[in-house]
Amino acid sequence: MIPILHGLSEIAERYDGFIVDLWGVLHDGVRAFPPAVDCLERLRERGKRVLILSNAPRRAEAVAARNAELGIPAHLCDAVMSSGEAAWQHLAARTDPWHRALGRRCHHLGPERDRGMREGLDYDFVDRLAEADFILATGARSFEDTPETYAAFLDEALGRRLPMVCANPDLEVIRGARREICAGAIALGYEKLGGEVRYHGKPHAEIYATCLAMIEMPAQARIAAIGDSLRTDIAGARAAGIDGLFITGGLQGAELGVDAQGNAEPARLEALCAAAGEVPAAALPVLRW
Repeated sequence: MIPILHGLSEIAERYDGFIVDLWGVLHDGVRAFPPAVDCLERLRERGKRVLILSNAPRRAEAVAARNAELGIPAHLCDAVMSSGEAAWQHLAARTDPWHRALGRRCHHLGPERDRGMREGLDYDFVDRLAEADFILATGARSFEDTPETYAAFLDEALGRRLPMVCANPDLEVIRGARREICAGAIALGYEKLGGEVRYHGKPHAEIYATCLAMIEMPAQARIAAIGDSLRTDIAGARAAGIDGLFITGGLQGAELGVDAQGNAEPARLEALCAAAGEVPAAALPVLRW
Protein backbone atom coordinates (compact mmCIF):
# COMPACT_ATOMS: atom_id res chain seq x y z
CA MET A 1 0.00 0.00 0.00
CA ILE A 2 1.19 3.50 -0.82
CA PRO A 3 1.33 5.57 2.41
CA ILE A 4 -1.06 8.53 2.26
CA LEU A 5 0.16 11.41 4.40
CA HIS A 6 -1.63 14.49 5.70
CA GLY A 7 1.48 16.64 5.37
CA LEU A 8 5.18 16.53 4.57
CA SER A 9 6.08 16.97 8.24
CA GLU A 10 5.38 13.26 8.75
CA ILE A 11 8.43 12.23 6.72
CA ALA A 12 10.51 15.40 6.19
CA GLU A 13 13.26 14.26 8.54
CA ARG A 14 13.98 11.26 6.31
CA TYR A 15 15.45 13.60 3.70
CA ASP A 16 18.19 16.20 3.44
CA GLY A 17 16.93 17.73 0.23
CA PHE A 18 13.89 18.04 -2.00
CA ILE A 19 13.41 18.52 -5.74
CA VAL A 20 10.00 20.18 -6.01
CA ASP A 21 7.74 20.43 -9.05
CA LEU A 22 6.17 23.80 -9.81
CA TRP A 23 2.86 23.71 -11.74
CA GLY A 24 0.15 21.95 -9.75
CA VAL A 25 2.34 21.71 -6.65
CA LEU A 26 3.48 25.27 -5.83
CA HIS A 27 1.14 27.23 -8.10
CA ASP A 28 -1.50 26.86 -10.82
CA GLY A 29 -0.05 29.40 -13.24
CA VAL A 30 -2.24 32.12 -11.74
CA ARG A 31 -1.44 32.11 -8.02
CA ALA A 32 0.83 30.40 -5.52
CA PHE A 33 -0.71 27.90 -3.11
CA PRO A 34 -0.32 29.28 0.46
CA PRO A 35 0.06 25.84 2.14
CA ALA A 36 2.85 24.95 -0.31
CA VAL A 37 4.66 28.24 0.28
CA ASP A 38 4.38 27.66 4.03
CA CYS A 39 5.77 24.15 3.56
CA LEU A 40 8.85 25.50 1.79
CA GLU A 41 9.32 27.99 4.64
CA ARG A 42 9.27 25.10 7.15
CA LEU A 43 11.81 23.12 5.12
CA ARG A 44 14.16 26.09 4.92
CA GLU A 45 13.86 26.67 8.69
CA ARG A 46 15.08 23.09 9.14
CA GLY A 47 18.06 23.54 6.86
CA LYS A 48 16.78 21.37 4.03
CA ARG A 49 18.12 21.88 0.51
CA VAL A 50 15.35 22.75 -1.95
CA LEU A 51 15.52 22.93 -5.73
CA ILE A 52 12.48 23.84 -7.83
CA LEU A 53 12.42 21.81 -11.05
CA SER A 54 9.90 22.71 -13.72
CA ASN A 55 9.17 21.38 -17.17
CA ALA A 56 8.70 24.99 -18.24
CA PRO A 57 9.99 25.85 -21.73
CA ARG A 58 11.74 28.96 -20.43
CA ARG A 59 15.13 29.88 -19.01
CA ALA A 60 15.53 29.22 -15.31
CA GLU A 61 15.96 32.91 -14.57
CA ALA A 62 12.60 33.66 -16.18
CA VAL A 63 10.95 30.87 -14.17
CA ALA A 64 12.38 32.26 -10.93
CA ALA A 65 11.16 35.77 -11.78
CA ARG A 66 7.66 34.48 -12.49
CA ASN A 67 7.68 32.52 -9.23
CA ALA A 68 8.36 35.74 -7.33
CA GLU A 69 5.47 37.44 -9.12
CA LEU A 70 3.13 34.62 -8.10
CA GLY A 71 4.21 34.71 -4.46
CA ILE A 72 7.08 32.21 -4.27
CA PRO A 73 10.09 34.31 -3.16
CA ALA A 74 13.64 33.37 -4.10
CA HIS A 75 14.77 32.63 -0.53
CA LEU A 76 12.51 29.55 -0.41
CA CYS A 77 14.86 27.51 -2.61
CA ASP A 78 18.55 27.06 -3.27
CA ALA A 79 18.13 26.93 -7.03
CA VAL A 80 15.66 26.79 -9.91
CA MET A 81 16.05 24.53 -12.93
CA SER A 82 13.81 24.09 -15.95
CA SER A 83 13.51 21.89 -19.01
CA GLY A 84 13.82 25.06 -21.07
CA GLU A 85 17.14 25.87 -19.42
CA ALA A 86 18.42 22.35 -20.15
CA ALA A 87 17.33 22.61 -23.79
CA TRP A 88 18.91 26.08 -24.15
CA GLN A 89 22.21 24.93 -22.63
CA HIS A 90 22.42 21.95 -25.00
CA LEU A 91 21.58 24.09 -28.02
CA ALA A 92 24.12 26.71 -27.00
CA ALA A 93 26.99 24.32 -26.24
CA ARG A 94 26.37 21.67 -28.93
CA THR A 95 28.91 19.42 -27.21
CA ASP A 96 27.17 16.11 -27.98
CA PRO A 97 26.93 14.62 -31.49
CA TRP A 98 23.12 14.81 -31.71
CA HIS A 99 22.87 18.55 -31.09
CA ARG A 100 26.03 19.24 -33.10
CA ALA A 101 24.40 17.66 -36.17
CA LEU A 102 21.22 19.75 -36.03
CA GLY A 103 22.22 22.45 -38.49
CA ARG A 104 21.85 26.22 -38.11
CA ARG A 105 18.29 26.96 -39.29
CA CYS A 106 15.68 26.52 -36.58
CA HIS A 107 11.89 26.69 -36.75
CA HIS A 108 10.51 27.64 -33.34
CA LEU A 109 7.13 26.09 -32.58
CA GLY A 110 5.61 27.87 -29.62
CA PRO A 111 3.73 30.92 -28.38
CA GLU A 112 5.07 34.45 -28.39
CA ARG A 113 5.73 34.31 -24.63
CA ASP A 114 8.46 31.67 -25.23
CA ARG A 115 10.58 33.88 -27.48
CA GLY A 116 13.08 34.30 -24.66
CA MET A 117 14.28 30.79 -25.50
CA ARG A 118 15.84 32.21 -28.69
CA GLU A 119 17.90 34.89 -26.97
CA GLY A 120 21.62 34.20 -26.96
CA LEU A 121 21.42 31.24 -29.34
CA ASP A 122 23.50 31.40 -32.51
CA TYR A 123 20.87 30.10 -34.94
CA ASP A 124 18.87 31.45 -37.83
CA PHE A 125 15.22 31.29 -36.80
CA VAL A 126 13.01 30.71 -39.85
CA ASP A 127 9.25 30.92 -40.22
CA ARG A 128 8.81 28.19 -42.83
CA LEU A 129 9.49 24.48 -42.27
CA ALA A 130 10.80 24.29 -45.84
CA GLU A 131 13.72 26.45 -44.72
CA ALA A 132 14.44 24.68 -41.42
CA ASP A 133 17.07 22.13 -40.39
CA PHE A 134 15.29 21.29 -37.13
CA ILE A 135 12.38 22.27 -34.87
CA LEU A 136 12.53 23.72 -31.37
CA ALA A 137 9.17 22.91 -29.75
CA THR A 138 8.32 24.93 -26.64
CA GLY A 139 4.52 24.62 -26.73
CA ALA A 140 1.29 25.14 -28.61
CA ARG A 141 0.82 28.44 -30.40
CA SER A 142 -2.58 29.04 -28.80
CA PHE A 143 -4.34 28.06 -25.57
CA GLU A 144 -7.16 26.51 -27.59
CA ASP A 145 -4.97 24.21 -29.68
CA THR A 146 -5.16 20.41 -29.47
CA PRO A 147 -2.64 17.84 -30.76
CA GLU A 148 -4.82 17.49 -33.87
CA THR A 149 -4.17 21.16 -34.65
CA TYR A 150 -0.64 20.18 -35.66
CA ALA A 151 -1.42 17.20 -37.91
CA ALA A 152 -0.48 18.94 -41.16
CA PHE A 153 2.54 20.60 -39.54
CA LEU A 154 3.90 17.26 -38.32
CA ASP A 155 3.24 15.57 -41.65
CA GLU A 156 5.31 18.24 -43.38
CA ALA A 157 8.08 17.98 -40.77
CA LEU A 158 8.16 14.20 -41.14
CA GLY A 159 8.34 14.52 -44.91
CA ARG A 160 11.45 16.65 -44.50
CA ARG A 161 12.79 14.35 -41.73
CA LEU A 162 13.34 17.29 -39.38
CA PRO A 163 14.59 16.43 -35.88
CA MET A 164 12.69 18.06 -33.02
CA VAL A 165 14.06 19.42 -29.75
CA CYS A 166 11.29 19.29 -27.14
CA ALA A 167 11.82 21.86 -24.37
CA ASN A 168 8.83 20.68 -22.30
CA PRO A 169 8.04 16.93 -22.11
CA ASP A 170 4.72 17.53 -20.30
CA LEU A 171 1.58 16.52 -22.18
CA GLU A 172 -0.68 19.09 -20.54
CA VAL A 173 -0.86 21.64 -17.76
CA ILE A 174 -3.69 23.15 -15.74
CA ARG A 175 -3.63 26.96 -15.88
CA GLY A 176 -6.15 28.13 -13.31
CA ALA A 177 -9.04 25.79 -14.08
CA ARG A 178 -8.21 25.26 -17.77
CA ARG A 179 -6.22 22.39 -19.29
CA GLU A 180 -3.76 23.26 -22.05
CA ILE A 181 -1.54 21.01 -24.12
CA CYS A 182 2.23 21.31 -23.81
CA ALA A 183 5.08 20.71 -26.23
CA GLY A 184 5.29 17.09 -25.07
CA ALA A 185 1.88 16.31 -26.57
CA ILE A 186 3.00 17.59 -29.96
CA ALA A 187 6.37 15.82 -29.71
CA LEU A 188 4.67 12.55 -28.76
CA GLY A 189 2.48 12.81 -31.85
CA TYR A 190 5.59 13.37 -33.96
CA GLU A 191 7.29 10.33 -32.44
CA LYS A 192 4.25 8.17 -33.16
CA LEU A 193 4.53 9.19 -36.82
CA GLY A 194 8.18 8.16 -36.84
CA GLY A 195 9.74 11.57 -36.19
CA GLU A 196 12.98 11.98 -34.25
CA VAL A 197 12.65 13.83 -30.92
CA ARG A 198 15.16 14.76 -28.22
CA TYR A 199 13.50 15.61 -24.90
CA HIS A 200 14.94 17.83 -22.17
CA GLY A 201 13.48 17.76 -18.67
CA LYS A 202 11.51 15.31 -16.53
CA PRO A 203 11.36 12.30 -16.47
CA HIS A 204 14.82 11.94 -17.99
CA ALA A 205 17.62 11.14 -15.54
CA GLU A 206 20.04 13.66 -17.03
CA ILE A 207 18.24 16.69 -15.60
CA TYR A 208 18.15 15.16 -12.11
CA ALA A 209 21.93 14.71 -12.20
CA THR A 210 22.18 18.39 -13.11
CA CYS A 211 19.87 19.31 -10.22
CA LEU A 212 21.86 17.33 -7.64
CA ALA A 213 25.06 19.02 -8.80
CA MET A 214 23.41 22.45 -8.52
CA ILE A 215 22.56 21.91 -4.86
CA GLU A 216 25.84 20.09 -4.22
CA MET A 217 24.29 16.83 -3.13
CA PRO A 218 25.72 13.44 -4.13
CA ALA A 219 23.54 10.89 -5.88
CA GLN A 220 23.41 8.75 -2.74
CA ALA A 221 22.13 11.62 -0.57
CA ARG A 222 18.72 11.45 1.06
CA ILE A 223 16.66 13.20 -1.62
CA ALA A 224 12.96 13.16 -2.49
CA ALA A 225 11.25 14.53 -5.59
CA ILE A 226 7.76 15.97 -5.14
CA GLY A 227 5.32 16.24 -8.03
CA ASP A 228 1.79 15.73 -9.31
CA SER A 229 2.52 13.65 -12.42
CA LEU A 230 3.25 9.93 -12.38
CA ARG A 231 4.53 10.15 -15.95
CA THR A 232 7.15 12.84 -15.30
CA ASP A 233 7.71 13.52 -11.59
CA ILE A 234 7.42 10.03 -10.13
CA ALA A 235 8.94 8.27 -13.15
CA GLY A 236 11.74 10.83 -13.12
CA ALA A 237 12.44 10.20 -9.44
CA ARG A 238 12.65 6.47 -10.16
CA ALA A 239 15.03 7.09 -13.07
CA ALA A 240 17.22 9.18 -10.79
CA GLY A 241 17.18 6.57 -8.02
CA ILE A 242 15.47 8.81 -5.46
CA ASP A 243 12.11 8.70 -3.68
CA GLY A 244 9.05 10.16 -5.37
CA LEU A 245 6.27 11.84 -3.37
CA PHE A 246 3.02 12.09 -5.33
CA ILE A 247 0.62 15.05 -4.98
CA THR A 248 -2.82 13.59 -5.69
CA GLY A 249 -4.76 16.86 -5.86
CA GLY A 250 -2.84 18.20 -8.86
CA LEU A 251 -2.69 17.27 -12.53
CA GLN A 252 -4.12 13.77 -12.10
CA GLY A 253 -6.76 14.65 -9.54
CA ALA A 254 -9.64 14.04 -11.96
CA GLU A 255 -8.37 10.53 -12.73
CA LEU A 256 -8.15 9.85 -9.01
CA GLY A 257 -11.60 11.27 -8.26
CA VAL A 258 -10.19 13.43 -5.47
CA ASP A 259 -12.42 15.45 -3.16
CA ALA A 260 -12.26 19.23 -2.75
CA GLN A 261 -9.22 18.87 -0.47
CA GLY A 262 -7.28 16.72 -2.96
CA ASN A 263 -7.79 13.45 -1.09
CA ALA A 264 -7.82 10.32 -3.24
CA GLU A 265 -9.44 7.01 -2.48
CA PRO A 266 -6.64 4.54 -1.64
CA ALA A 267 -7.96 1.91 -4.07
CA ARG A 268 -8.05 4.37 -6.97
CA LEU A 269 -4.58 5.61 -6.10
CA GLU A 270 -3.21 2.07 -6.06
CA ALA A 271 -4.92 1.25 -9.38
CA LEU A 272 -3.66 4.38 -11.14
CA CYS A 273 -0.10 3.83 -9.94
CA ALA A 274 -0.22 0.16 -10.92
CA ALA A 275 -1.45 1.09 -14.41
CA ALA A 276 1.42 3.57 -14.74
CA GLY A 277 3.95 1.10 -13.35
CA GLU A 278 5.03 3.54 -10.67
CA VAL A 279 5.22 3.18 -6.88
CA PRO A 280 5.57 6.51 -5.06
CA ALA A 281 7.22 6.41 -1.66
CA ALA A 282 4.17 8.29 -0.33
CA ALA A 283 1.25 10.43 -1.47
CA LEU A 284 -0.12 13.73 -0.19
CA PRO A 285 -3.36 15.53 -1.19
CA VAL A 286 -1.48 18.83 -1.62
CA LEU A 287 1.96 20.06 -0.66
CA ARG A 288 1.60 21.25 2.94
CA TRP A 289 3.49 20.91 6.17
